[in-house]
Amino acid sequence: MRAASQRATVRPPAVAGTFYPREPDRLAAQVRNLLAEAASSAVVVPKALIAPHAGYVYSGGVAAAAFATLGPRAQSVARVVLIGPAHYVYIRGIAAPTVDLFETPLGCVPVDAEALAKIADLRFIVQTDAPHAPEHALEVELPFLQTLLCTFKLVPLVVGDASAEQVADALQRLWGGPETLIIVSSDLSHYHSYETARRLDAATAAAIERGDWAKLGPDQACGYLAAAGLLVEAARHGLKAQRLALCNSGDTAGPPNRVVGYGVWAF
Repeated sequence: MRAASQRATVRPPAVAGTFYPREPDRLAAQVRNLLAEAASSAVVVPKALIAPHAGYVYSGGVAAAAFATLGPRAQSVARVVLIGPAHYVYIRGIAAPTVDLFETPLGCVPVDAEALAKIADLRFIVQTDAPHAPEHALEVELPFLQTLLCTFKLVPLVVGDASAEQVADALQRLWGGPETLIIVSSDLSHYHSYETARRLDAATAAAIERGDWAKLGPDQACGYLAAAGLLVEAARHGLKAQRLALCNSGDTAGPPNRVVGYGVWAF
């Protein structure tokens, strides 16, 4: 138990005011509106999701299609394993934070230290806050979770120089039961023309839906290692990906000559 003299350590928001609104009221209203506009087409309540992580003006509506599937399950989720790529800080392996809380303008989410302890002995798990501090890939998913879930603990993991098999090994230990939700945060292709992105992302979507994790690489998705690891572990549990949305920034708010792809899958 933390001594009364010790203050909880916090990972503050890094992209509030850029990727999403800084003001709590504006952020809460935007997330509620995005969720209200998203129609869930999942045939079952998912155990795991893949969702994009760009600024809300670009991919917020697409991400909402993922989180809208949680409606019937929202009361039962007590732990969220949220895993995505390291965009800013090099890390050899997978980074687990040491802080107690992750903060957004909507409040603080407690880190599940007990869950992190289950993977701490894996040789590729590195306890460090440095890759988490500037990282947007996990942060932008949190306001959706804070809006939908009553209370939950977070298992935030950032993947650096690692392998899909290592991601899968970590997920195997964290898989849990209906109380645990797995979320992979990843965008798809980056900075191609609209038509090129549509072609590349269609091929990536087909690979994800076949469970063909070896076909995923950095040209297909920035979070390809996290997605590939999820595909490996999902196959062990007999789960397959159901596509909920596939588009790019040319369909939402960006110019058509240099787009980023977005996709949502439920498992």
